[in-house]
Parts: sequence; structure tokens; C-alpha cells
Amino acid sequence: MTSPLATRHVARAAMAEADTEDATRPWPPPAGAYAEERGLFQLLQNMLEELLIHKPDDPIEFMINHLKQNNDDAPRICVLGPPASGKTTVKIPNALWANLIQERLSNVDCIKQGWILEGFPENQEQAWMLQSSGIFPRHVVMLYAPDTVLIERSGGKRLDPHTQEVFHTTFDWPSDPLVQERLVKPEDLSEQEVSKKLLEYHRNFPEIFHIYQKVLKSINADQPSVDVLSQVLAFVQSRHRSAAPFTPRILFLGPPGSGKSLQAALIAQKYDVVNICCGQLLKEAVADNTKLGELVKPYIDSGCPVPDNLVLRLLTERLSALDCLSHGWVLSGFPRDVEQGLQLQKARINPNRVFFFNLPYESIMERLSQRRTDPVTGERYHTTFRPAPTPEIQARLRQNPKDEEENIEKRLNIYYSNVKALEDFYQDAFYVNADQDPYVIFEFIESCIIKPLPCKKH
Repeated sequence: MTSPLATRHVARAAMAEADTEDATRPWPPPAGAYAEERGLFQLLQNMLEELLIHKPDDPIEFMINHLKQNNDDAPRICVLGPPASGKTTVKIPNALWANLIQERLSNVDCIKQGWILEGFPENQEQAWMLQSSGIFPRHVVMLYAPDTVLIERSGGKRLDPHTQEVFHTTFDWPSDPLVQERLVKPEDLSEQEVSKKLLEYHRNFPEIFHIYQKVLKSINADQPSVDVLSQVLAFVQSRHRSAAPFTPRILFLGPPGSGKSLQAALIAQKYDVVNICCGQLLKEAVADNTKLGELVKPYIDSGCPVPDNLVLRLLTERLSALDCLSHGWVLSGFPRDVEQGLQLQKARINPNRVFFFNLPYESIMERLSQRRTDPVTGERYHTTFRPAPTPEIQARLRQNPKDEEENIEKRLNIYYSNVKALEDFYQDAFYVNADQDPYVIFEFIESCIIKPLPCKKH
């Protein structure tokens, strides 16, 4: 009999094969963006997995019910660990456990709101019983601590025989003197009994780890409970990577001199996405003598801002090209304000990753005001970070007027006057500390691109 876990792999393989066949046929921009924003690829994967697991007699009716439940993003969490690690356990036969759990998790509240399962499964047999019932946790938290710590914790537990509430002599002592007086030490928590349970746990742990390793995170329970909770929450609120197709559409925003161009080049080189700098795009249109280029040329020659409608026409044309649709893109230099952002949105140019680069004013001034260019070779230098190699080159270096301090300040004032509204407009953006090593910055950006975004509740 094929296991449900193996069935899930079959479903993913089928989707991967379909993705390969369609790799040369890019989605039209509106259709692809709509499917990605609404999570249609992930929904298809979830429904296919559920069909192969449950094998219903009426697949159409089954899928309709699945859609009505609208529970694909509900949390499904298992909290596991040895005795005294911070979760609770009760000894019940495996088959009865599985039936009870399946019955409880089938209730409407669990389907809609999700569930947390404590202390189960304890062994491989229980894990397979859950999977055979179609119960798959999305996150498994495995608490751990040294055996000596766990034995010590168990020794401090006390039970209130009236309420069955558990207290601890060190960590959770009741304030009521009457409760303190009636507390008793549980009979099954002797050092020998706890050692026996730990031995059993260590024997079963590798099998459970193997089953859930792709959705499991181990967390050290030998630290303050607040810290443990913080790590658990960060894990269970994360989303696992999906097999759904993903086309990067990356937007870099930040003040001049913050390193956007360098990071765009690094991302484009590693992930084969199209690097689009708005300023460079305008210059190329002029150089190529295109119709749009002829309209743009007077503004470029006079140093005046190019009207938004011309910039948007250029961007729409470029981002609709086959290479951008197939490989994705990284854009810098536009939008500069919310109005331009709204125009991008109306043109259905919607980035799925937005980054704001932050850099102190003094660092920006140091980076830009000391830039120099060799008029003979076109090579760029910096008086502090990359000085000219010879006195001859040093003597002929020139400064671009836009890098003079008063002009830098004007550009910064424009940026800072618009950035707050842009941050409000792109609420899911990531924030980059641009005042550090470029490759450290790159690793942070890369991690944000490859991991899924948090799920929005509609």
C-alpha cells in the first residue's frame, strides 16, 4: 500500500513535470500576476495532493467542499519533545489516539482556525496512523534539552489533586497558600520513571525526525520560556517553500548612493533575471533612435525630468518583453513617488518583492561626493575607497556635477520627501541596512527573494 507521504511526492512530481513542459510558454502578464497574487498555483497543488491522498469517489464534489472550507492556510502544528520539555502527554493506545484525534480535528473549528497537537505522535506507528487519516502537520516543533535538566524539572513538578493542575517548585509556584499546602508530587515522576521515559523517547525520536524532517524545527527548551515561545512563533508563522512557479519581479528603492545598482547586478547575474535601471533604459531608447527615444531625447539633453507617461510607456514595453516574462526582472530608479507607483499598478506592473535601502546621510555624502571619472578611459574612481593608481590619472579625473554636495542634497531632499508615502504604499517591503559589506547585503536580499511571503488574510 502506497503511503500518504509517498502520494504527496507523486503529486509534486506531476506538477513539476507540468511546469517543465510549460517552461517555454510564459504566462501572459495579467494571468500570471493574478494567479500568483491569489495563490492559484499553491491551491492547485494542495487540491491535487488531497485528491491523491483521499481518493474520493466524486473528485468534483470533494474539490468543491475543499474550496468551501478555505482552510489551506490554517495552522496545523505538532509540538513534540521528551518528558518535561514543556509539552503535555497522556498515555492512550495508538489506535484510540488516532481515532480521537481524527474526530477532533474534523470539527469545524479545527478546519477553519487550525490546530496544535501536543505530545503526539510519540513513535513511527502513531505518525503513520495520522498520515493514513489524512492528518499532516505543516509545522512540527521538536523541543529538546539535556537529560539532566529534564530529570531536574520533573522532580520539581507538583499536582493539585483538586483541580489536576500542574505546578513547579521553581518555575510556577502558586501564590495561594491553601493551594500550596495540598500540592502533591506525582507518583509517576520519580527519577527512575523519568529516565525510563527518556530512554523510550530517544529510541523513537530518529524515526519521527525522519518522517517530519522537511517540516520540523528543533528548539532548545533549556532557556527562558519567553525565548522558547518567540522561536516557536517565528517558525510556525513562516511558510514553507512551494513547488508553484515563481517569476521574480523585484523592486529596489533607496536614496542615491545606497548600492541599488550593485545589488541589482549581483541578483541578475546569479538568478538570470533581467536587470532594468530606469535611467539607463531612457538613455538606451535615445541611443537606439526609437520613436519613444525621440520623445525622450529633449528632456535628457536639457537635464529635465522625463514625463511619467513616457517613462511608463518605456517600462511597460520593456517589462512585457519575452525575457522579462520568462526570467523575471529587477528594477531600480522607478517609482520615485506614490503617483508613479500607482501608475505602475494601473499598468499591471506589480513587483512581488520590494526592498528599501537605508543609508545614513553622512555615508551617502562620502560615497557620492568623492566619486571621480577618468575622461580618457571612462573608468570610475573614489578618492577614499578606490583612488586612481597613478598621479597622471589622478590629475585628469573629473567630478560629475550631480555628485557635487549641493546637488546631492537636492536629490536626497526629493527622495526623503517621498519615501514615507512609498513605504506606506509598499507595506510588504523588506528593509535593507545598506551601510555594510555588499555581499552581506546580497545574502540578506537573496534570503528574502527565495523564501515565501507571509500569507495575507483576506
